[in-house]
Amino acid sequence: MAIYLDIIWALNFLFDSLLLYLTAILLKRDVRLWRILMGGLIGSVIILLSITPLHSYSSHPMVKLLFSVVMVMAAFGFKRLTYFLKGLMTFYLTTFLIGGSLIGVHYFLKFDNDLTSSVMIASVKGFGDPISWLFVLLGFPIAWHLSKKNMESLEMTKIQYDSLIQVWIEIKGKKYQFKGLVDSGNQLYDPISRMPVMFVSIKDVVDQLPKELVRIAQNPDEAILGKQPIHADWESLIKVIPSKVVGSDHQLILAIKPDSIVLETNEEIIDVDKGLVSFSMQQLSADDAFQCIVHPKMLTGAKKVS
Repeated sequence: MAIYLDIIWALNFLFDSLLLYLTAILLKRDVRLWRILMGGLIGSVIILLSITPLHSYSSHPMVKLLFSVVMVMAAFGFKRLTYFLKGLMTFYLTTFLIGGSLIGVHYFLKFDNDLTSSVMIASVKGFGDPISWLFVLLGFPIAWHLSKKNMESLEMTKIQYDSLIQVWIEIKGKKYQFKGLVDSGNQLYDPISRMPVMFVSIKDVVDQLPKELVRIAQNPDEAILGKQPIHADWESLIKVIPSKVVGSDHQLILAIKPDSIVLETNEEIIDVDKGLVSFSMQQLSADDAFQCIVHPKMLTGAKKVS
């Protein structure tokens, strides 16, 4: 039987890339397409090793684990150990989920191997009977789609407002985009104007923001105590707001009144009429899933654009 190595390699490259893409969707990570393709390319190299003198090593579980580690690092990077392990475990989950779905459907339909062998592009020697690459090629998109939908439906949400949205903040005529988490636990208001307050981490976008804003965010206590002078152009935008946090009954934070705040949910775009933003150098999400915590009042007491 002739084996078309180029087709087998191309299919593995495609499937590895799609598995990494599904992993990114389940983890809600924004990953560039070229990184997904790079990870898929690395994974497909193991197919090429099977025809080299190293073929005895390419099928070893530790070698496969090593390739998986490199694939996940290429696609998502390494920010911290928990971030990496979560990506690796989710990648294996999607792999077993898709593979198990294809094998289950294959034996459920009870394909006649003698009949399907005539349309086989190549065969995969693995657990059980060989499965036609043609069957895998046709069944993978279906299994991928159903698995994605099922995983999304199993996601647990504690309350209605706990969701990720896109946030645009305009300051001094320039707009900045963040990914925000709408959290009902954030109930901070300016006691005078009753404007809700949003918290934004600028740790990863320091180079994009005005220097005065970054300086205030880096040393808010000095600005509050008057040890650090504030530029005259920013004095009218800044408000000092009392807040309560765990371990401290009274704390003062600085918030800025931006030119505009626009929130984009899955259903609509909302122009927030009244709102303040407190910028901080503190990272709000351990896995960088979001950069700001949105006050739920900003979604209810706002003008709906669409």
